[in-house]
Amino acid sequence: MVKTTSSVGLEPFDRLADKVQSLVGVLERTRAELTRTAEDNARLSREVDALRTQLATAEGQGAQAQSLRAERDQIRTRVTEMLEQLEGLSL
Repeated sequence: MVKTTSSVGLEPFDRLADKVQSLVGVLERTRAELTRTAEDNARLSREVDALRTQLATAEGQGAQAQSLRAERDQIRTRVTEMLEQLEGLSL
């Protein structure tokens, strides 16, 4: 009878031990997932920084291209005026 009582008395401890082991497993998986998430976050932050740099470069190049187009239009206007003046001289 003592054996039955002691085995019944240990059953809750066995269940508790199983639950603790299960929680430890969940904790380990959560920590691993947190580590992966932190690494992904760091990688994505680096990608965002790189994309911001590329965007700034592209915006600078776009402004430069706009400036060159305006300069080209001014030169075209001047050349057209010079050609008109040359035509007027060769009457």
